[in-house]
Formats: sequence, C-alpha cells, structure tokens
Amino acid sequence: MTSSTLRRSAAALLILLAGAAVADEAAIRKNLPERLPSFPKIDEISKTPIPGLYEVRLGTDLVYSDETGNHLIQGVIIDTRSKTDLTQARIDKLTAIDFASLPLKNAVVIKQGSGARKLAVFADPNCGYCKRLERDLLALKDVTIYNFIYPILGPDSNVKSKDIWCAKDVAKAWRAWMVDGQLPSKAAASCDSSAIEQNVEMGRKYKVQGTPAVVFEDGTRAPGAIPAAQIESRMAAAAKKS
Repeated sequence: MTSSTLRRSAAALLILLAGAAVADEAAIRKNLPERLPSFPKIDEISKTPIPGLYEVRLGTDLVYSDETGNHLIQGVIIDTRSKTDLTQARIDKLTAIDFASLPLKNAVVIKQGSGARKLAVFADPNCGYCKRLERDLLALKDVTIYNFIYPILGPDSNVKSKDIWCAKDVAKAWRAWMVDGQLPSKAAASCDSSAIEQNVEMGRKYKVQGTPAVVFEDGTRAPGAIPAAQIESRMAAAAKKS
C-alpha cells in the first residue's frame, strides 16, 4: 500500500469518526430532553477520554452520557495513572474567574508592603477557617488582598458583614474582627451594604460553595484555609502565566 493510499485511508477514517461524533451528539441532544422533560438546557457535548462516553455540560455542571443518550451518569472521572480528578479539573476551568473583571470596589482592600501582587478571598466573618487564613495572610509581603465579604453561614454572618462594611475604616474593622476577635460597632440603618449582596450573587455565579475561597491573578482557585507557603507558591505560578 502506497503512502498516498494510506493518507487517503486515514483521511476517510477521520471523516467517518467525525460523522459518528456528530450523530452521537444529535442523539444525545434529542433523547435526553425527550425522556427527561425537566432536564436542563444542554450547552455543550464533548468526548471524554473513555470510548463511547460523552460529557454533557449544563452551564458549569457536568453529567455523562453514552452515545445514544440511553444512560446518564452523575459522578466524577478519575485518571488512575495521574490520580487526577478530570471532572473537577474541567469544572475548575469552567468556573475560573477573570481577576480583571472582579468588582474590586465591593471588596475590603488590605495592602501589605508594595501591594504589587494581588489576591482575592471570599470569606464569611463567622468562618473559623477564614480567620485562620486571615492570620496566615499577615505573613505575605508586597500583596494587595481583596476580601469579598461572603456571608453564607447564617443570619448573624449578615449582621457582622454589614457592621464591618459600614465601619469608618473597613480594612481595620475586618482585621480587628478576623484576627483579634474585636466586634465592630453597629452599622447605621442608613448604611448602603448592597455590595455584600452583590458579592453573594457573584459567588453563586462562580459556584463559590464554601469559605474561604482564594482566587489568584491567573483566575485559578483554592478552597479552604491553605497555608501561606502554598499561597506564595500559587501566586508565583500565577505570575509566570501572566
């Protein structure tokens, strides 16, 4: 068989495979909504590394289907060779935050040193892990920290959030409570705390489901109270990407 014949055969095979993928996607788009009337709008269908299994993207949520839409799977795909959660990696990519688009006016801004580096944190004032993270953040040098007050732990979190946001010196009130446990003064009834409501809406949009949540300049995120050394490492990695 000549090389030109091999190339033609390979091209024909690729065309067949592409056609099969289009047919599979059409079947999934048709069968899932027909059989499951309350099924959400399908935004994208793409192949997974597993033959015959497709990723079905619903906004930033993921489910999986066979090529006919006869079976639906909810769960995660783990690559056992690299020990990577492929589903979470995909969700992280879908929910990555464009740092430049963050509404920084709605954040408690704390500048340490030159403030040249940037970091954003979603934090609830009643979150113990957020307080631990805040103490670790004190060790960071030359960074500007944008704390988005994110009250999701109950009614008292809303009260404390408003009291802090409405303080004369917001950054001082935030650190006083989160680090030293000093309660802020009660907010005036006339104080505009709509920024906090906007933070909650933004957090839901980006699926920030727990606090603290740290966002780096490259849009990557880290859940939980990660140590200062790990934050330094992630900030250095983010800086290389920019």
